[in-house]
Amino acid sequence: MADVNRGNRPLSPHLTIYRPQMTSMTSIFVRITGNALIVAALLVVWWFVAAASGPEAYATADAVITSWFGNLVMVLSAWALWFHTLGGVRHLIWDAGYGLEVEQAEFMGWIMIFGSLALTVLTIIIAVAL
Repeated sequence: MADVNRGNRPLSPHLTIYRPQMTSMTSIFVRITGNALIVAALLVVWWFVAAASGPEAYATADAVITSWFGNLVMVLSAWALWFHTLGGVRHLIWDAGYGLEVEQAEFMGWIMIFGSLALTVLTIIIAVAL
């Protein structure tokens, strides 16, 4: 290997000098919400297993899921599901070759944010009405 002076090479942009962009931030949150949905799915699976295990196990799982913490997890899971879904739709649009200009890509990021919030509220309204 050649003798390389590594001390004078430029550094990659760091968070202190890099300006986050709408596309990068929404992409990061799509990955975060995907992982968070795994945790929520495990909570629901625990509830189903507890229901099959007997009344005592079900009572414990149901108490957790219907508590304020469980409600918070379910609402955040609904938001994460909508945000992750809209992120997938955005990528399908990009894969078709549309919306690749900076202004359009940023606009789709805002659609993801506000669309996921609106769809979450709509989901809560429908769930409470049932």
